[in-house]
Amino acid sequence: MTDQNRPLTALALVCTLTPSPGESSSQLMARQLLDELATHDVTGTAVRLVDYDIKPGVSKDEGNGDEWPKIREQVLASDILVVVTPTWMGHLSSVAQRALERLDAELSETDDNGRPLVEGKVAIVGVVGNEDGAHGIIADLFQGLNDVGFSIPSQGSTYWNGEAMQTVDYKDLDETPEAVAGQNATVAHNAAHLARVLRSQPFGSA
Repeated sequence: MTDQNRPLTALALVCTLTPSPGESSSQLMARQLLDELATHDVTGTAVRLVDYDIKPGVSKDEGNGDEWPKIREQVLASDILVVVTPTWMGHLSSVAQRALERLDAELSETDDNGRPLVEGKVAIVGVVGNEDGAHGIIADLFQGLNDVGFSIPSQGSTYWNGEAMQTVDYKDLDETPEAVAGQNATVAHNAAHLARVLRSQPFGSA
């Protein structure tokens, strides 16, 4: 099978602060996005980052048992990166911030033509929380992911904000709100489309 005919793949980085097997709204949204991507023939897996020993730093391997390298391998093997984070005090989680910091290493990891190894890959974002902050979080993630080489599709984010100062989380809902479900479908459709376009005509091709 040629690379052009290889099925698209996605990796979801779940940036919850809750270790497995605890319930997680971020895990739920990541699963929903992967399910939507599957309707476009994209196979995907989710990685709950807090379950791994990811050292602080900005290199691809910080040593001393750092488990980021095995996650990085999955990032490089995937066509679509999904980043889902909860909102804490109006900001992305510390786990999501660490993922961005580790992805910073990709600025210096380039191919023979000087292009980032993640160039040609697509990134999408999901945010959950019962407080404001989703738009700012999405902006921060999009900027960081695009800086290191990922491409962002049209309407490439989805989010759910619960009622402020309440205790209902996304995972507590009886059903996914129609607006969120519709946006999840849009994000997946646009991500799969852009990934196929970039595979058939990579950046730098005539």
